[in-house]
Amino acid sequence: MSWRGPLLAGLLALVCLGVAAYAGARWALAPAATDAPDVLFVVEPGQPLAAIARNLEAAGLVRRAEGVELLARFRALASQLRSGEYRLNAAMPPGEILARIARGQVETYPVVLPEGLRATEIGRRLESAGLVDASEFLAVVFDPAVPAELGVEGESLEGYLFPETYRMPKGLPAKEVARVLVDQFLEQWRKIAPLAARHDYSMRDVVTLASIVEKETGAPEERPLIASVFHNRLDRNMRLESDPTTIYGIPDFDGNLRRRDLEDGGNPYNTYRIQGLPPGPIANPGAEALRAVVEPADSNYLYFVSKNDGTHTFSRTYSEHVNAVNRYQRSRVR
Repeated sequence: MSWRGPLLAGLLALVCLGVAAYAGARWALAPAATDAPDVLFVVEPGQPLAAIARNLEAAGLVRRAEGVELLARFRALASQLRSGEYRLNAAMPPGEILARIARGQVETYPVVLPEGLRATEIGRRLESAGLVDASEFLAVVFDPAVPAELGVEGESLEGYLFPETYRMPKGLPAKEVARVLVDQFLEQWRKIAPLAARHDYSMRDVVTLASIVEKETGAPEERPLIASVFHNRLDRNMRLESDPTTIYGIPDFDGNLRRRDLEDGGNPYNTYRIQGLPPGPIANPGAEALRAVVEPADSNYLYFVSKNDGTHTFSRTYSEHVNAVNRYQRSRVR
């Protein structure tokens, strides 16, 4: 009967070890703090589980890297952890931290892109928000191979970078940032494509004309009227004679549109000289400008002039237009 003593002692030792291991695991997998501020934690692309666990411990977000690593393997999350920037805090259980990283629940940042910005202006805003290098973004925008790849027409993405308030994570490649904006345009395009087809307008034509409408007025209610003027002029083979198109084609425009600019036949965007639409969009229009092009107002206006208050007066004849110019733009210098 003497063998029972050592056996019982061995069993007791195993039980104690098990209890100690359980207590140790429970301690290691408990939140590292009861209350803690949020911190931004970065998982680099291709970073292995062990390195992520060590960095979590070094940041004070978990108690033991080894416990986090074992938990990730037990939950089959080791291969699912995604790169990115995460908002975490030490009061979170390690299991929740791992779940967030596995879901790719990355921190996002807002950027507001108003209607009518050029691609260059959008690039600067995205860079200021810390989302993408402007030069890398513009290289994508003006790469002639990219539009077809993203499902739009033309030789650049100018016009298709849809104005909206976005939230995006840092670290997206420039092409993926552009894709987010273009996908928003395509969502709007699908709503108006049947109307464009009814008028036999191509996507490129609609976007080009919408960009002009967007730049010509800041009064939303005027967009259908502005669009009707341009449609009427195109139907009569009249030049569009739009200042914003001409300005788009002037490198380093200084804010002063001169007569020589309006007479410059070398500017392909100078609609005082060329017939029809310019070669492409001059800005990135919003949903209302796009719709105004495919649903213009029913008018016989051929001219409009600014009233210097953000709105315009519209005219049917050239003599009416001259009178309006004299009334509202007497001091205008060409």
